[in-house]
Amino acid sequence: MTSKEWKDVKLKDITILISRGITPKYTDSEGVIVINQKCIRNGQINLKESRLTDDKTKKIPENKFVDNNDILICSTGIGTLGRVGFLRNKLNTKLTVDSHVSIVRANKDYTNPIFLGYNLFSRQSEIEAMAKGSTGQTELSRIDLGEMNISLPPLEIQEKIARILSSLDDKIELNNKINQNLEQQADLLFNDLFLEDKDCIKLSEVISTTSGGTPSRKNLNFYTNGSFCWVKSKELNGTFITETEEKINQLAIEKSSAKLLPPYSVLLAMYGATVGEYAIISKQMTCNQAICAIIPNEKYPYTYIYEYIKLSKERIKTLAIGSAQQNISQVLIKDLLVHKNINKIKEYHFKTRYLFELIKNNQIENEKLKQLRDTLLPKLMSGEIDVDKVEI
Repeated sequence: MTSKEWKDVKLKDITILISRGITPKYTDSEGVIVINQKCIRNGQINLKESRLTDDKTKKIPENKFVDNNDILICSTGIGTLGRVGFLRNKLNTKLTVDSHVSIVRANKDYTNPIFLGYNLFSRQSEIEAMAKGSTGQTELSRIDLGEMNISLPPLEIQEKIARILSSLDDKIELNNKINQNLEQQADLLFNDLFLEDKDCIKLSEVISTTSGGTPSRKNLNFYTNGSFCWVKSKELNGTFITETEEKINQLAIEKSSAKLLPPYSVLLAMYGATVGEYAIISKQMTCNQAICAIIPNEKYPYTYIYEYIKLSKERIKTLAIGSAQQNISQVLIKDLLVHKNINKIKEYHFKTRYLFELIKNNQIENEKLKQLRDTLLPKLMSGEIDVDKVEI
């Protein structure tokens, strides 16, 4: 394949729809699932953060329903604008998006929808830079989005590129499904042992907690050649953290309130929109001051602490106070009541530690697969890697 076979086109010329979503009429009962900005992250669509809209009292136009292989783009707001997610699997339910999200639907006569999804995903920062408006009110217009230039190879090349990248994401998705099953097993075992157990003790009496810190952003040396993962609240993912967006170095630890946390510490967000979010670190890491780290010990191992925090998430969120910004403190966390029966806790750890190790290993593999995908992505989209003669 030569670069001459690639042609530059406008996004509007290879799509049949570029449109914002609806203004939902939210309901807690039956309705149509609404995808919002929180649902779109890392190229994926996660319905965990979705809500329902009452489609009986407020009819949804047909072109506002999400179709198979549609590409969804966050189109408003600092921090989320530019995020791209796309649906690679057959839909089994009706979905729509709110007015902060744009639906992009490929014209299959000109482009492979999965190829286009990966293309736009690889250009999230470019899409973010297209936004207009004042601080906090930035918007991505449908017209500007349609004017994006797309470098387009022949359809058969698009399909090959889509298959290469999809094979990596398919493996990631399979690992995630396996982990969901493993976590369900751990949940069941926990409930079997502790659901009726009311003999409790304050967390502070048996488990240590601490918080982290943010090395000064004015001193770039703290973030140069960093070797220690530094966890931010938004990275608390409800499972093992194996890598982070940023890393800090030894100097940062010596000159700031950031501190090294032992492997398998359980992290809990204390401030803002992420209150109650949690994760567990797979190795020695650091975290920011908005996170409480709960340190495992011999009597209270990480398996128990993690599962306890996970199943207590909604209750913990109700403890948050404050009007402008909801927050919980370490004092409130230390007052949480944990189970007192050490023998049951040991039994739980013995029965589940292998499940947690499998989950961790799958997460580590997923991180490597994502790194490989993200390395290949720009090279495939630019034609730097020639797939013309590759048999897939």
